[in-house]
Amino acid sequence: MPAQRQGVSWTYEAGTARPVDREGREEAMGYVVLAMLLTAGAAFAVVAQRRSHRPRALSDLDAEVEASGWVLRLGASLSVPEARLWAGAGETATRALTAAAECHRAAGAQLSAAHKADEYARATQVAKEGLAHIATARAALGAVVAV
Repeated sequence: MPAQRQGVSWTYEAGTARPVDREGREEAMGYVVLAMLLTAGAAFAVVAQRRSHRPRALSDLDAEVEASGWVLRLGASLSVPEARLWAGAGETATRALTAAAECHRAAGAQLSAAHKADEYARATQVAKEGLAHIATARAALGAVVAV
């Protein structure tokens, strides 16, 4: 049997000794449904973002760090501890080492002058070319090629 109390209708459910506010319960259920929809939407957004196969463009700082790493790796490859091995290099290995040294110089110059991600990308590419020359030189010398 419904009862009126300050403008809110209260009803008694079977088996309970307290009144139940049906309007309040419906409002609470609305909030629960809203929370579930928001959670599902957030989960969908995360999954969609992770499944995106678009490569993310590097920021200028990220590109600078990547380029610096490749230039340092090239420089470390040029200053090998087995100097005697390089000293007895044939013509193919000598040309490849000269080209790698030139790439290292050019990549270092590009790196110091770069300010944008595409400029850092060019320095990275030149450093990778230098590492390819190092691999050619090592192959000509019969050394293990690790690029």
